[in-house]
Amino acid sequence: MKRRPFLAFSLVGLCLAVAPAFAQNWPSGPVKVIVPYGPGSTPDIVARIVSEHLTTRLGKPFVVENKPGASGNIGTDAVAKAAPDGQTIGISIAGPLAVNTLLFRNMPYDPARDIAPITIAATQPSVLVVGSRLPAADTAELIARLQRDPGKYNFSSMGAGSISHLAVEAIAARAGTEIVHVPYAGSTKAAMAVMSGEVDLAVLPAAAVMPQVKAGKLHALAVTTATRSAALPELPTLAEGGVRDVQADAWMGFIAPARTPAAIVSRLHDEIVAVLADPDVRDRLRGLYMDVVANSPDEFRATLQSDLERWRPIVQKHGIRLD
Repeated sequence: MKRRPFLAFSLVGLCLAVAPAFAQNWPSGPVKVIVPYGPGSTPDIVARIVSEHLTTRLGKPFVVENKPGASGNIGTDAVAKAAPDGQTIGISIAGPLAVNTLLFRNMPYDPARDIAPITIAATQPSVLVVGSRLPAADTAELIARLQRDPGKYNFSSMGAGSISHLAVEAIAARAGTEIVHVPYAGSTKAAMAVMSGEVDLAVLPAAAVMPQVKAGKLHALAVTTATRSAALPELPTLAEGGVRDVQADAWMGFIAPARTPAAIVSRLHDEIVAVLADPDVRDRLRGLYMDVVANSPDEFRATLQSDLERWRPIVQKHGIRLD
């Protein structure tokens, strides 16, 4: 009986010694990187850039696999249910990792329980744009028009419940007005709707609208980030235009199954952050209007909680459901 405490301490010590060794031997083979959206989507682009460099750094192939559907839930669920050995990871966004819990009555996974955050790789500012049907020189003028005629104007989004939808509803709420929502299938169609005059305005990812802004087909009024974006320093924030407390960052974060050993999650974090520090990677992302974040798992969790608190009142006010 007196030897049992010694045995217990020995087993604990053995586990602590094995964990770092396990991480050092990772990856043992190809690593699957699941993207819950289609090829060419922003998360897909980030996943492929980072995977390419991880393959070079670690000598094992990092293979991107697209699993779109159900507003990102299908692919994110595949990560949640994968073997927690570091051989399957994923990249996801605010919807599947936070906001979808407000939109779906039945989620196939619990983001808080089934997902291990690794790091937010990058964020892309969303941009408030208007077309020729609603000329406005700046955010203040736009808000004045919207306040004069509640319900007269409409906006496009990437789909009901998307950040592009919730962001405009939040702007309307802050301004004390109403804007009619018209959902589209993806950012390209939503941007085209503003250009063609089908709708008046939108808040969409920078990559979806800035080429059209530069071509003179859309007018950019503001970014929806807390501070000016390094990728678009010439654009003021919504707060500078008088719309405070509306923030809609389009971030992308790497994740793993929840029971992945802490040592492997730490190794994944360090390797991904090292890739994101590469000047070539930063330049490629900056060319896509993205700013590198590379934060810690705890900071990633705090962002998820902040997103839930930010969007819950908007979802509840408008009764937005996706099932």
